Amino acid sequence: MTPFPLTWLYVPGDRPHVVAKALVAGADVVVIDLEDAVAPDRKDYARAATTERLCEPQSVPVHVRVNALDGPWAAADLTALATLPGVSGLRLPKVTSPGQIRQVAVATPVPLYALLESALGIEHAYAIATAHPSLRGVSLGEADLRADLGLRADAGLDWPRSRVVVAARAAGLAPPAQSVHPDIRDLDGLATSCARGRTLGFLGRAAIHPRQLPVIERAYLPTSAEIEAAETIIKAAATNEGAQALPDGRFVDAAVVAAAQRTLSLGRRH
Repeated sequence: MTPFPLTWLYVPGDRPHVVAKALVAGADVVVIDLEDAVAPDRKDYARAATTERLCEPQSVPVHVRVNALDGPWAAADLTALATLPGVSGLRLPKVTSPGQIRQVAVATPVPLYALLESALGIEHAYAIATAHPSLRGVSLGEADLRADLGLRADAGLDWPRSRVVVAARAAGLAPPAQSVHPDIRDLDGLATSCARGRTLGFLGRAAIHPRQLPVIERAYLPTSAEIEAAETIIKAAATNEGAQALPDGRFVDAAVVAAAQRTLSLGRRH
């Protein structure tokens, strides 16, 4: 997987032909969904089709979102997927406690990713993020969270969004990716939302249609001006390892250099 995946394309597990198309759509990570995208009477078929697909390594990293851990299908999902060579990660929905992460971690060697989709999950964000070394990331499931909190406006998600960003970074995890933008036709709205997410500390975004991928990538890749500024910082740091002020007044220290290095790493994706 690229060190900085920016696009995570969700695809229903009960549509193998759509999964096949998703694997060549250009996403950094494909997420086969066994949960919300699959009707109850299709769960067994989705699991079987996904198991068949992932019995061998894939051309891009593939994660699987299993069913809710407290529901009737999760145990079978985890048993079927735990050791498949084509599974790069398991995404665990509706996580509310660190104990859930530890319980799954002892049963599978696969990297885990927790989705926080309730008020309780947000309250336990840092405890979940530090629950086990197998946990590699946390992110929000905003549709369920909106319903749980009774939100009427997007502004109500600002605090939970910042909470999960801080929890991830405090735990030493990668910055979380944004939750999906549900309107696949509203690409302008997607771009605006991604710009807002970037200011909050997110890195990349989940998508539900291939047409969203280039919009997300453009929004999260550094601009030419940002790359130029980062190069200036790196050059200055190479000549003086201590804190310093650049001629234009910008202050440079170790944290600023680290951010500049990340900008240049992202810029190499161009």
